[in-house]
Amino acid sequence: MEIETYVGEPDKERLIAAMRGEKVDRVPNFEVLIEDEHVEKLLGRKAGNTLAVGGDPAKGIEESQNARPMYPEDYIEICNITGQDVIVVEALWTPFRKIKDGKSVIVGDRSIRTRQDFEKLIMPGDADIEEHLKYIREYKKAVSGTKIGVAVLFGALFQTVYEFLFKMNDFMLLIYDDRDFIEEVLEVSTRYWVKFVKAVIKEGVDIMYPADDIAYKSGLFIRPEIFKPMWLPRVKRIFGPILNAELPILFHSDGKLDEIIEDLIDAGITCLTPMDPYGIDYRDYKKRYGHRVALHGNIDIEDPLVEGSPQDVQRDVKEHMDVLKPGGGYVAGSSHSIVNYIPHENFVSMINAFHKYGLY
Repeated sequence: MEIETYVGEPDKERLIAAMRGEKVDRVPNFEVLIEDEHVEKLLGRKAGNTLAVGGDPAKGIEESQNARPMYPEDYIEICNITGQDVIVVEALWTPFRKIKDGKSVIVGDRSIRTRQDFEKLIMPGDADIEEHLKYIREYKKAVSGTKIGVAVLFGALFQTVYEFLFKMNDFMLLIYDDRDFIEEVLEVSTRYWVKFVKAVIKEGVDIMYPADDIAYKSGLFIRPEIFKPMWLPRVKRIFGPILNAELPILFHSDGKLDEIIEDLIDAGITCLTPMDPYGIDYRDYKKRYGHRVALHGNIDIEDPLVEGSPQDVQRDVKEHMDVLKPGGGYVAGSSHSIVNYIPHENFVSMINAFHKYGLY
């Protein structure tokens, strides 16, 4: 099974228009991560995954250490094969650092217990931003002469803290026992991301892609009355320069977002991704929010992508298109990423179905 010829070349304007609810020729398709075995089958050679060569930043800080992004020429070829409109530079995690074995490494060992532990760290700064800017420049240069855009995946404000600085249990207890400390940590991260965003915008990127997992399948990790005052004002500060630059915001969080979706829309997000099917009913979200924010994803990586047949995948994509395509504002994609344990024929079937049923 191969990816079939599709209508319209990869074009960032298609994706941006769809995110803004405007008319397009077909529903755009987008995957933030295609893992290495699928990449090899698409290209006929090893090229890493679409976020990195020799690492996997989506799996965490340790996997991102010393990993460079996919070579843009390989990524552009994947876009031409699959019809995707943008390539993505990853800069997910706030780079708090410490010295280990004589080297500066990003902290990912959950070793912070106290304010004193935190104060010993090297705070993120200009050098960390420049490390990402050089790849953004590389990607921008590579897409020159094409219609393919560049998106930047960044901004795990909350997730960096609870997943890599602290053990989750310690983090949750500190929210109640010493919230000022957690606020101080979040404030350092926020100042970094505001500065990062301003620098990235100057490089001429096309889409800003903040990602911060803040919810389980049943709702927010932390009660809304506690979480929102800590998180929302800081996110709005990060979004501020993006909105001023009139760039689209593709916001990612897994889980059930009912308790905060209105706040996210009010904060200025353009598109919500990936509509985790274990927490979000796409029919309900289309009805309630589809006229105010674009929606991306929701094709379940478990069923049909892992457990189903290519025919099951086609059927599921058509059901999604029947609901989400009318009136625009839909970007097709999986509910997570194209992991290696998805059968390749199911991935191909999904892309072909997007192009078949996504035509306007």
